[in-house]
Amino acid sequence: MNVTKKVALAAAALAVIAALIAKLPISGGSRPSIREGLSIRGAVVQGDSDATKQLPISGVDISADDNVAASATTSDSSGFFNLSLRPELRPGTRIVLKLRNSDYKPLDLNVAAGDQLYVAHMTPVRTEAQNRGPVVTVTGISVRYSIEATTAVNTGSAVKTFQVVNKGNVPCDGRPPCSPGMQWKAAIGSASLDAGEGKEFRNARLSCIAGPCPFTNIETDNFSRGGRAIGASVRNWSDTTTFLLEADVYRRQISDTIRRAYPVTIDQALNFTLPPAAEGPSLEAQIDGSAIVFPLGPTPVLSWADCSVRTSQDQARIFWCALKPGFRFP
Repeated sequence: MNVTKKVALAAAALAVIAALIAKLPISGGSRPSIREGLSIRGAVVQGDSDATKQLPISGVDISADDNVAASATTSDSSGFFNLSLRPELRPGTRIVLKLRNSDYKPLDLNVAAGDQLYVAHMTPVRTEAQNRGPVVTVTGISVRYSIEATTAVNTGSAVKTFQVVNKGNVPCDGRPPCSPGMQWKAAIGSASLDAGEGKEFRNARLSCIAGPCPFTNIETDNFSRGGRAIGASVRNWSDTTTFLLEADVYRRQISDTIRRAYPVTIDQALNFTLPPAAEGPSLEAQIDGSAIVFPLGPTPVLSWADCSVRTSQDQARIFWCALKPGFRFP
């Protein structure tokens, strides 16, 4: 190969390497990268200097100016929101969030696109005119609900006697059943009981009541655990013995247990929770001295308070009610 060809090949190789290097990503540059799936996450709460009164707000419509959001979103029952941004948006870009709910004053929040978590504090809409007039006192508040409970009711007992027929002092001669030491001929007897549909045995016991009881042992125990059907078998290597199998009979009964809860009042709002299995809840209160019962449906409606309900991760229902103008707690 002559010198000219060598130079040409070297130049071609250098050109290929330069092209490959040009395609490599440049690190350490000042140009920010573009992320996919960028979003703004946060929570919406009531604005108050007291942290115990910063209650979550659901149903707040959240959007962004300049068409930078992929779509609008709404805060959930815990006040959480996640606003997805357009893929071409760069981290750090300033965005104006618009939070709107008819029960609260409009709020515009200046945020930056990125991983930061935002908390939006909204102020309820209450005018001076709404708060004027006579004030009604609300006292004696309690929540009444029922829980379905399964109880066991004792309906009596069941007994059964059985014999283990055998003759003592007869050599086993290697023909089972035998005594534990394989010396004497033995016999095995058994008995069983069935409580019937919807019933079960409890406190089952097996007793030897006649014969040479010291020369017996329990072969199988299917009674001590209880249940609908129980049974036992006994090995006897002496003369005939008599056993008694006995147990208490219980019937399962489903009933509603009434329970009460007492809300916590913070300023002019009350909070309480109900377990997932709670049924038929109602709120009882003294309104200006008169006892009134208010059923609590899926969306609570009270004449003296505005209520909202949300579901926690363990499926408990969390109620929050704020007094309407003209009502107060003592």
